[in-house]
Amino acid sequence: ASINVRVLLTASLFSCCPAAKVGKTSLIMSLVSEEFPDEVPLRAEEITIPADVTPERVPTHIVDYSGNSVFTRKRISEKNRRNITINKPANVICIVYSVNNKKSIEKVKIISLHNKVPLILVGNKSDLVEHSSMETILPIMNQYQDIETCVECSAKNLKNISELFYYAQKAVLHPTGPLYCPEEKELKPSCIKALTRIFKISDLDNDGVLNDNELNFFQRTCFNTPLAPQALEDVKNVVRRNMADGVRDDGLTLKGFLFLHTLFIQRGRHETTWTVLRRFGYDDDLELTQEYLFPLIKVPPDCTTELNHNAYLFLQSVFDKHDKDRDCALSPEEVKDLFNVFPYMPWGPDVNNTVCTNDEGWITYQGYLSQWTLTTYLDVQRSLEYLGYLGYSIICEQESQAAAITVTRNKRIDLQKKQTQRSVFRCNVLGARGSGKSGFLQAFLGRNLQMRIREDHKSYYAISTTYVYGQEKYLLLHEVMPDFDILSEPDLTCDVVCLVYDMNDPRSFEYCAKVYKDCFLDSKTPCVVVAAKSDLHEVRQQYGQSPLDFCRKHKLHPPQPFTCNTTEAPSKDLYTRLTTMAMHPHMAQADLKNSTFWLRASLGATVFAVLGFAMYRVLLKHR
Repeated sequence: ASINVRVLLTASLFSCCPAAKVGKTSLIMSLVSEEFPDEVPLRAEEITIPADVTPERVPTHIVDYSGNSVFTRKRISEKNRRNITINKPANVICIVYSVNNKKSIEKVKIISLHNKVPLILVGNKSDLVEHSSMETILPIMNQYQDIETCVECSAKNLKNISELFYYAQKAVLHPTGPLYCPEEKELKPSCIKALTRIFKISDLDNDGVLNDNELNFFQRTCFNTPLAPQALEDVKNVVRRNMADGVRDDGLTLKGFLFLHTLFIQRGRHETTWTVLRRFGYDDDLELTQEYLFPLIKVPPDCTTELNHNAYLFLQSVFDKHDKDRDCALSPEEVKDLFNVFPYMPWGPDVNNTVCTNDEGWITYQGYLSQWTLTTYLDVQRSLEYLGYLGYSIICEQESQAAAITVTRNKRIDLQKKQTQRSVFRCNVLGARGSGKSGFLQAFLGRNLQMRIREDHKSYYAISTTYVYGQEKYLLLHEVMPDFDILSEPDLTCDVVCLVYDMNDPRSFEYCAKVYKDCFLDSKTPCVVVAAKSDLHEVRQQYGQSPLDFCRKHKLHPPQPFTCNTTEAPSKDLYTRLTTMAMHPHMAQADLKNSTFWLRASLGATVFAVLGFAMYRVLLKHR
C-alpha cells in the first residue's frame, strides 16, 4: 500500500493525572527493544517502523500522546475533558487503559475528532490479572462505531504487543466502519451498493448468478489466482447451508455474494472485502476514486479522441449482455438495467433524437455505438468516467480506461500526408432560423418529415455511420445556433461545413453567404451549400447573387437539393458526400466535382450498406 500509517497512543481519558500509569510508553518501548525497559521515560519519542518489517508492508509512525500536560496547563474540568480534540494528524488512535485498574477501565471514553479515525482499545498489564476486562469493555465498543477492536496485552511479558500494532495497521488499511454495522450485524448500505455494482460487472452474461467461469475470472482479477474446483464447491456449500437462495443453477446469486462478504467481515477477514473493493476502484469512503474514473490522458491541440477496436468490442459485449430479447435494440428497461451500475442515468431523452432508433423509438445497436462515439469525441473525460462505471479496465484487464482511447494525430499532418487515419468526422450545420437544419439532422438518422420529434427533447447533434470507399466512418452533425454575432470557435472548428438555406424563403440564403464570407472564405475547411425543402417551389433569393452564381464565384459545389418530406427514408447520398469531403480536404474542388470520383465513393457506400444489412440479419439469426 502506498500510504503511511500514523498510530497515536493515548491514555484513557479522565484517568487521574499523572498517576494513571496505564503503560502506553512501556508498550512502545517493549515493541522497539523487544524487552521490557528497566527505566521508562515520561514520554517516548516518535518512532518509525519501516515497511519491510510490518505485516501490511506499510511504514508505520508511532506517536506517544501525553494528555497530562494539557490537563494540568489548561485546568479543564472533568466534564469538559470528555470532548478533548486531538488535532494532530493520526490514521488510528489506540486508547490505552490498565486492566488491573477498575477506574481506568470505567473511564475509557472516546476522543472527539474533526475527522473520524479508527479507534482501538488497548488493555495493558494483563500479566497482573487472571481475568479479562472484555465484559466491561464490550458495552463501550457497542456504543461507539469508530472502535475497530479491543486488544489485551502486556508490555512486561511482551504478550500481544506486535498484534496490537498489526491491528492498528489493519484498522487503517481495512477499516470495519465503512463496511459493517455491528449492532445490526449486517453490511452497511454503501457497502451493499458497491458490492452490488461489482457483482453486476462480474456477471458477464447477466443471468443473475456468477457461474464457475465468472467466479474464477473474479478471483483472478482480485487475487491473481483461480480457485480449484473443490474450493469453488466448498464456497457454494457454505452459502447453501446458510442461505436458501444464495445459490441458484449452481451459481452464486447476489444474496450469496453479499453473504460471503458479511461472513468475511464477521470472521475478521476485512482485507478480503477491501481487496475486492479497491480492485474495482473504491476508496475508504466507498466512493470511486478520481484516479480510477479519470485516468490521465493527453489530447494535444487540433487532435481528436476516438474509441479503439478493443473498446468497441467491450461495448458490444455490454450491449449483448443487456439485450435480453435479442432484437438488436435496447428497450427503456434494458437501458435502465445497463446503467444500473452508474450513480446516475447518463443518457437523457434527447439521445433518441441523436442516434438511430427502431420503429418503437428504442436505441439500435448502431445507435448505441454511435452515442458512445459522440461522447468520446465531444467529452473524452466523460467517456472515461462511463467506461469506469462499466468496469472496462477490469473486464478487459487493462491498466485504466485510457487504453480504450485513440488520440488522433494533428489535422495538419493529415493534410500534409493527404490521408487520414481518423474514423469520426464533424460537420457543422449552419443556417438561418427555419431553414431546415433540424430536418437535415433527423434525415441522417433515417427520419422523414412525418417522424416528428418532441421539441422539449430536441438534440443539436446527430451521429451515424456512412461508407466511403468501403470504409465505415462516423459523421457527426452539429446544428449551430444562428446567432451570427456569438459564433464561437467550436462552432467554426470542424472537418466540413454545411450551409443550409430554405429554397422557399427569399431571405434565407443571405445568412449562408454572410457566414461563408466572414468565417470560411479563407479557410481550408470544405463547404457545401444545401438547398433545403426542395419539394417546395423555389423562390428568388433577396441577395446580390443567386445561390448558384455565388457557388460558382467561390468555386463551391452547386447548391445540393434536399428534402425530408418523403414517404421513404431520406437518401444518404449527401451525407456520404459530406463525409468524403471531410476525409479528403486536400483534394481540389475540381477533383471532387469529377463524376467518376463520386460514383466510386457512392458505389462503395451502397455495396457495404447491403453487406452490412446482410451481416446484421445473420447476426440476429445467430443470436
